[in-house]
This record gives sequence, structure tokens and C-alpha cells, in this order.
Amino acid sequence: MRLALIVGRGDLPALVVQALDAPPLVCGYEGIALSGVTADLTFRLETLGTLLLELGARGITHVCFAGALDRPVLDPTKLDAETAPLVPMFMQALQEGDDGALRVVVDLFEKTGFTVLGVHEIAPDLLAKGTVYGTRWPDAQMRKDAAVGAAHLLKMSPLDKGQCCIVSQGRVEAMEDARGTDAMIAGLGPLKDAILFKGPKARQSRIIDLPTVGPETFHGAHRAGLYGIVVDAGDVLVLQPEKCTELADKYDIVFWGRTGE
Repeated sequence: MRLALIVGRGDLPALVVQALDAPPLVCGYEGIALSGVTADLTFRLETLGTLLLELGARGITHVCFAGALDRPVLDPTKLDAETAPLVPMFMQALQEGDDGALRVVVDLFEKTGFTVLGVHEIAPDLLAKGTVYGTRWPDAQMRKDAAVGAAHLLKMSPLDKGQCCIVSQGRVEAMEDARGTDAMIAGLGPLKDAILFKGPKARQSRIIDLPTVGPETFHGAHRAGLYGIVVDAGDVLVLQPEKCTELADKYDIVFWGRTGE
């Protein structure tokens, strides 16, 4: 296997590289600041066709996407000759919700002959375990609120909005949107006994864009006064789990990988 890693912002790309036995070909989106990795190739939407040819020329067989990318805007003046035939597919993708756009991207790479791997297939240790990570355990109210959060994400899945919500005393107080989890937490007002629940949308592909929590999630939760972070075990990536557990204990936050419920 010869792997290309299509990387975006955040710590995930570096963690994936650390999990590999051999260094991948790192492909970064033009203008995106990377953390812990250096791009071997850069590209943009208007040059994606050329990137696909270059990956094939370099003997790449597998591709994995890791890290956050903003939805791009297509600039027709920057299209190269290899990418112009793909414009109809791009236009379809840009009109879809996030899940639909990601499916189009995966389909494009697979039709070009690459096997697209999910992060969890390369770095399975990053998947949330079914356990309580820290020393504080969920109480009955948290278990009820986690069930409310899970049901809300399932209900909202057709709208393709987000992968997490804030629940307090059985009431959904906030829902993630395109700005992301950290922005949602930062915009919270005073809440009593609130938790963050995070999990995948219904029928979400596991190949790209699995829900993720990391140390910044815990810093934000502490600032917002949340008393719990609950994730779906096996369906959420936990970046730096030891650090997250340390922060959960430091901030007296329940960190629970919910499973079988």
C-alpha cells in the first residue's frame, strides 16, 4: 500500500502519521495552515484533476482524509485543463449538504482507481472506547440527557446540520452547525448541569468526517461550565485520549464513551 494523506487543519493529520509504519505522501489544501505535518504537495479544488494524475504517477494506491477543511468556492478562472471536465461533479457536490458533498468526493477518488480509507482503519486506537475515561462517572440525569442528545442527532440527520448538541435537564439547548463544535460551545449562555453529546449522523459515512473531540473540546467545555462530554463509543475519534482524560479530571468533567444504549 502506498498512501496519500489529504490533510486539513487540526491535530488529527499528525496523529494519523504517527500511527503509520511508513510516511505517507501529505497533500495539503492551498492556504490551509497545517499543524505537525508538512505538505509534500498542495492543491485546490480547481486543480484536483491534476492532483489525481500526480497521485497515480507516484504510485499511490490508497487515500485517507484527515483534518478540517472549509467548503471551497469554485473559481472558474483558476481551473486547469485536467480539472475542467470535473466541474459538473463539483457543482453537484457544492449544492449538496456536507454528507452529500463528501460522498461525491469519495466517489471521485474511487472512480479514479484509489481505495479510500477511513482514519479509523489506519489509527483504530483513536476511536472512542466504551468506557468512562476519567474518575467522575455519569449519573442518572446525564444518562437521560445523553439519550435525548442521541435522539436529537438522529432526528436532525436529514437536515445535515452537525454532529453534536448541548443538552441540559432533558432539553436540547444548542446544535452544532457549519461553524463547528468549538464555536457552538463558545456561544453558550449560562446553563445548569449541561452536557455535550457527540455522535455520527444517521447513515453517515465512516470514511470521511467522523465526529471528533480533543483537548480543545475540554477547554471549551470547562469555560462554558459543562459538566459532561458524552461520545458514541466506536463512532467518534478522540484525539490525545490520555490528555483528554487528564483534562476531564482536572476540570471535574465526566468523559463517557457511551455504548449499547
